[in-house]
Parts: sequence; structure tokens; C-alpha cells
Amino acid sequence: MRHLTVNVRVAAGAVLTVIALPILMGLGAKWSARTEIDQLHSANALLDVENGSYRAATGELTAQIQSLETVINDLGARSQLDPVQARAMQKLPAVIKTRASGGSTVAQSAAVAELAKAALSSPDDTFGVLRDLLQGLESRLRYVRRDVERREALAAATPSIWPAHGWLTGTFGGRSDPFTGEPGYHQGLDISTEKGQPVFATADGTIESAAYTGDYGNLIVVQHGFGLVTRYGHLSAFHVKPGQAVKRGEVIGYVGATGRATGAHLHYEIVANGRLINPLQLLTESRKAGSQ
Repeated sequence: MRHLTVNVRVAAGAVLTVIALPILMGLGAKWSARTEIDQLHSANALLDVENGSYRAATGELTAQIQSLETVINDLGARSQLDPVQARAMQKLPAVIKTRASGGSTVAQSAAVAELAKAALSSPDDTFGVLRDLLQGLESRLRYVRRDVERREALAAATPSIWPAHGWLTGTFGGRSDPFTGEPGYHQGLDISTEKGQPVFATADGTIESAAYTGDYGNLIVVQHGFGLVTRYGHLSAFHVKPGQAVKRGEVIGYVGATGRATGAHLHYEIVANGRLINPLQLLTESRKAGSQ
């Protein structure tokens, strides 16, 4: 017979260790899993924030793109002038056309080029670079739209139609004085027709004056902007008042023979930047007046 003496405390400790070990391992696994889940929740929250930022950036870019499309469509619809009117504008003095031209867009183009380089070198900030590019293009298109609007304004201000229905009896330049027969200089066109026939504004503008003025008789002066002025003399009556806005083709007065005139006719002048020019170079129809 062999006798084995077992310490109860040691045995109990061993048994507890055997029993507790799996429990402790399970608790450790649970804590580890909980930690991983918490990390996943944090990562998911970060992704939600990033996705929200991307959605916001995408929405902003979409709005900017739609704005650009609107501007481009608007410019496309307005950039084409009537060919006849465009030809009349091309015959204006250079100083007048310069007044209608806008600022250069070179600076805007350079800025867009620099942003394009940044897009290639900084792919991590693609949305930011694209946003800056679109803003630069919007700014450039605003300049282009302003230039188109000024070109439209110059087209409206260019005297290009006949001011009355009738026949051309006096041209611009040297001629004999109809009263004395001596050599003289005629400052505009004479269009003969019956007294009381309507006289038309040859471009959009504002009535500067409508009054009796020496040899011109009853005279209307229209300011068109860009340094362009038209004058309509020898009228029998006025149909407008000073300060009134008029459109091309609108009746402003009636043919007469007031002032220094040999018969009923309209005397018509164009002043560009303070100098008289030949009205025939801007007229868009044949030599017979009133074709408009």
C-alpha cells in the first residue's frame, strides 16, 4: 500500500485554475471582439463623415457645372449678331469699337492653367482643385458675357438704317452751296420727300435735344452711347422730348423745310467721337432711302 498525501488547498487551486482558464480565455476573446467592434464603429462613423463631405462636394460641383452650362447656352444664343448689323459695326471708327471691348481674360486663363497643374500634382485634393477650376471658369465666363453684352449694346447703338423714306439728293463731302453756288462742304445726307413724312431713329439712344437750331431749323440730337451721336434737321415737327429713350426705327419727328432749306427734306448727320463721318458707310440698304 502506498499512501499519497494531497494538500487540499493546492488541489482546490489546481481545480479552480483548470475551470477558470477557459472562462478567462472567453472573457479575453469577448473583450477583444468588443474592442474590434468599437474600432469598426469608429471607422464607420469616419466613413459616414467622409461620404457626407464627398456628397456635399459633389452637389456643389454639380451646381457649378449646371451654372456653367446655363452661361454657355446663354452666350451661344447671344453671340451671333445679325450679319448686316455686324458689317455696319465693323465700319465704325476704331476708337468707337475699342470703347465697347471688355478687359482681357489672359489672367483668368493663366489661373485656370495653374489650377490644372495643381490637379495633376495633388490628386488627394481632387474635389478642391476641381471646385477652384470651375470657379475660375465661371469668373472667365462672366467676363465673356460682359463683353457679349457690350457688343450687343454697341450693335444697338450703331446708326444703320435710313432715317426717312425718300430719295438721296445730297451726299457727304464737298459740293456747291445750294444758295450761293460757291464751293462748300456738306456734313451729312439730304433725303428729299414730302413734308410730314416720318423720321426714324437710326439706332437706340436718348434724345439729347429737340429744338430750333439756326440753319438746321427744327433739330433733334440723339445720344447713342460709345461716342455716337445722330442729328436730324429741317423737321416740321417733333415727336419726342429731351431725355426720352428711343429704339431703332421709332418715329422721332416729321420731315419739313425749317431753317436753311430749299425744300422739304431731312438733313441727317452722324458724329463719332466728336467727328462727322459719312452716314452712307453705316447704312445697310441701297441708296434709295426708306428701304427699312
